[in-house]
Amino acid sequence: MKYNVAVISGDGIGPEIVEEAKKVLSKVEQVFGHTFAYEPVLMGGASIDVHGVPLTDEAIAVCQSKDAVLMGSIGGNTATSPWYQLPPEKRPEAGLLKLRKALNLFANLRPAYLYEELKEACPLKDEIIGEGFDMVIMRELTGGLYFGERKTIEEHGVRKAYDSLTYDEKEIRRIAKRGFEIAMKRRKKVTSVDKANVLDSSRLWRTIVEEVAEDYPEVSYEHMLVDNCAMQLVKNPGQFDVILTENMFGDILSDEASMVTGSIGMLSSASLNETKFGLYEPSGGSAPDIAGQNIANPIATILSAAMMLRYSFDLDQEADAVENAVKQVLKDGYRTIDIMSEDCTQVKTSQMGDLIAERIHK
Repeated sequence: MKYNVAVISGDGIGPEIVEEAKKVLSKVEQVFGHTFAYEPVLMGGASIDVHGVPLTDEAIAVCQSKDAVLMGSIGGNTATSPWYQLPPEKRPEAGLLKLRKALNLFANLRPAYLYEELKEACPLKDEIIGEGFDMVIMRELTGGLYFGERKTIEEHGVRKAYDSLTYDEKEIRRIAKRGFEIAMKRRKKVTSVDKANVLDSSRLWRTIVEEVAEDYPEVSYEHMLVDNCAMQLVKNPGQFDVILTENMFGDILSDEASMVTGSIGMLSSASLNETKFGLYEPSGGSAPDIAGQNIANPIATILSAAMMLRYSFDLDQEADAVENAVKQVLKDGYRTIDIMSEDCTQVKTSQMGDLIAERIHK
């Protein structure tokens, strides 16, 4: 079977980690008999350097024509890069927001899983970690504060800024359904996170989630205020299965969840629309300070490619093979510098890709 993939290598460490994901997918081709056809797409700083904008209409069209998009990282050093001297709508991250909107990628799925071999890297105490944790954060991605009306004005000699947080019931219902569907494939528990004690948008969110929950009687669900959820993630992360939340809360909570796993370089993510199409990327940033040094951790990008196999291509066996290869490499004691510990062997970015590819089998 042939699958067509748009590849956005991006900026910073992006090209390095994407190359390792493609290396692993090449081994999947060999073992399972598939073909992955890639077409490169510029976005972020790389697109600004060539086209003067972070994302062109032509790039969007290429992505729309494919079965999925595999992405590295975008952006640079906000203090020194000339990209951040541009107006906000022309900076690297604006390209990602534009692409999410154009592809209708409303559901962001970010797993946070603690590998047994990486418990030492987890900043939490052993009694909190317990037997580990395995959660997924389902974040609404195309609505809310980040996409609301905004402006800055001067009123009576005082500067004032406005940002609007808006959700309608259709936006809430479709992300809630995705959250409950994912929970059905896992441990059948949803924690819906909001700020219903303050925000009207959260009160509507809570109402719609309760309506959707009626269609999934096998799934238990609870509501949790976002400030309490932030505390619970470091107090008892094992209690969570699927965390369902809106755009800004999900942005913050997913980064918090990623760090309690020990390294953001380990965490994959998927952004999905209402079809099988998705954009797959690591949760971490472009890390411009280590770009080109062959020391970045490619595992998050490799696991993102595994998510692509599972969610866009329905290749569960192949996705399992990639995930099992990652686990085996960790068991064998290989680490990149960000997850290095005693009695382990430190390897480069490219070496980690080789080691994982070698361990892929049916």
